[in-house]
Amino acid sequence: MATTYRDAGVNLAGAEAFLKNIKALVKSTYRSGVLGDIGGFGAFFHLDTQKYSNPVLVSATDGVGTKLKIAIAMQKHDTIGIDLVAMCANDIIVHGATPLFFLDYLAMGQLRQEVATQILTGITEGCLQARCALIGGETAELPGMYQTDDYDLAGFIVGVVERKRIIDGSDIAVGDRIIGVASSGLHANGYSLVRKVLFDQHHYSLADTIPALGRTLGEELLRPTRIYVETVLNLLRDFSLAGIAHITGGGLTDNLPRILPLSCQAVIHRQQWSRPPIFTLLQEKGDIPENEMWRVFNNGIGMALVVSEEYLGDTLQRLQALGETAYVIGEIVARKTETPPVIYL
Repeated sequence: MATTYRDAGVNLAGAEAFLKNIKALVKSTYRSGVLGDIGGFGAFFHLDTQKYSNPVLVSATDGVGTKLKIAIAMQKHDTIGIDLVAMCANDIIVHGATPLFFLDYLAMGQLRQEVATQILTGITEGCLQARCALIGGETAELPGMYQTDDYDLAGFIVGVVERKRIIDGSDIAVGDRIIGVASSGLHANGYSLVRKVLFDQHHYSLADTIPALGRTLGEELLRPTRIYVETVLNLLRDFSLAGIAHITGGGLTDNLPRILPLSCQAVIHRQQWSRPPIFTLLQEKGDIPENEMWRVFNNGIGMALVVSEEYLGDTLQRLQALGETAYVIGEIVARKTETPPVIYL
């Protein structure tokens, strides 16, 4: 008996139909510089070097982690792509880089076109929020590697910044202030601990309504990650930011040191903002130590901006005008030998 690829679990015709169905979604993200169409071996983007005297490309790659398991359990896949773009775009905007284009990798146990289209809908929305074009990607059908309902996502982004305007934290100085821009919740980090505490230890259901959250647990856990591209680019038009940190996996404890000069220490005042209820719920239900909370979760701060005292008031006013919730959460002081780069008061 003849054996086909379909017999092995891979549907080539379905993959072709999926590519055809998503072309309109993908094209909705196109911006100046995109060349050609999806479906080729490579994706093309023309960098207009006339806009820059010394352009530097900035790239990042990331995934969504086990937040995917929440989307799969809820059978709701139209926002997880926003998380994917956010995790990548927020990593390059901290360097002052304008996102140019994005590529995605979607691996599924079995290609289910409705689910895959929902995922691409979210990626498209994320690209629109991040001002970048979705110019290519890969959809892999991997029976035997993933269960039928399982999938994994990875994203890749490239942006550009004028070399003299790269933000790397080297301008941070003693006396600078730290502004925290609010997160939309957990974003896409710490979900292995979230699932252990809420589901393994306390046997919550995603359908449970938690009064403190004002929504079901599933709705809270699937809230998309905030994309800060528009906000940061707006600030950089008029203000100088000494450093920016994306508060992702590792929290303030591990992400602020990535931009701090060795001579500087960040002092964080924990009472300057109210943590969203989801973090309180997790800490209480899991009896999670305080230092662990600050190393695993963002605790309500999605982006940290380091600014001089000179720009502090104007920056806060602009953030408010942009609809952001922001707080002055700390300051930069001289770091003493053998002291941690971040301390909490």
